[in-house]
Amino acid sequence: MNISVDTNILVRAIVRDDTKQASAAAKILKTASLIAVSIPCLCEFVWVLRRVYSFDGESISAAIRALLDTRNVIMNRPAVEAGLALLEAGGDFADGAMAYEGTWLGGESFVSFDKQAVELLAEQGVATQLLK
Repeated sequence: MNISVDTNILVRAIVRDDTKQASAAAKILKTASLIAVSIPCLCEFVWVLRRVYSFDGESISAAIRALLDTRNVIMNRPAVEAGLALLEAGGDFADGAMAYEGTWLGGESFVSFDKQAVELLAEQGVATQLLK
């Protein structure tokens, strides 16, 4: 079966704080022929792991990289890598993914009020504009 997962499936599989749900999540992930993981799902995944479970950026990055390396998982890999690059530089995964997808959609510059996001993206060669 080919599936598209909700964030809660990934969180349960990683955190395992609800035994019944963790078992069900692990089972569906192991038996699926294809697991589609969307960018919004990963943005929520990062937010939940950071805010609810106090995971650090390194642990979150490792979890996402493990998903990327799983044979039956499909993602927008360039957008995920852009998100990971920003996360691993100390920023927010979502900002990196948004900047990548915005460029892919035809945007020429990532515009934000978020000074850190703009600085980190600019360091990575992304055209940015900080609004004040």
